[in-house]
Amino acid sequence: MTYQFKPNGCCAKQIKITTDNDTISEVKFIGGCRGNTAGIERLIRNQKISDVAQTLRGITCRGTTSCPDQLAIALEQIMDQDSSAA
Repeated sequence: MTYQFKPNGCCAKQIKITTDNDTISEVKFIGGCRGNTAGIERLIRNQKISDVAQTLRGITCRGTTSCPDQLAIALEQIMDQDSSAA
């Protein structure tokens, strides 16, 4: 399943997340610091959604959030949607 998330309070303009059950297949940041977001994209591929959300939640950059924190929020929303649909 592919999800699109509009982050708030960070440099990225959009995050596209593709999942396969409880695993992240691919993430693509639109905007943000390209080197950092490309690193995140590669590191979290094929990782469990819940593990990545827990690891990245609360990381800050230029304020109270960051691209990794916004990704964690998006992943939490995906987990909530999936548990509601079950």
